[in-house]
Amino acid sequence: MKDPRELAARALCRKAGNPENTKFEGKPMWTSYLDEVETVLAAVNYDELVASLAKKA
Repeated sequence: MKDPRELAARALCRKAGNPENTKFEGKPMWTSYLDEVETVLAAVNYDELVASLAKKA
């Protein structure tokens, strides 16, 4: 299973109409969306949410 951050970054890349794996500055294009993903996940306390759900499982 891929990291949720990667999945989200790839989705944003596709939504912007960019091919995910095209090289941009030496890395796959999707990696340029990781900053936006991190901002959103921080806003919703993603890591805390995942830890909380793991405790309930």
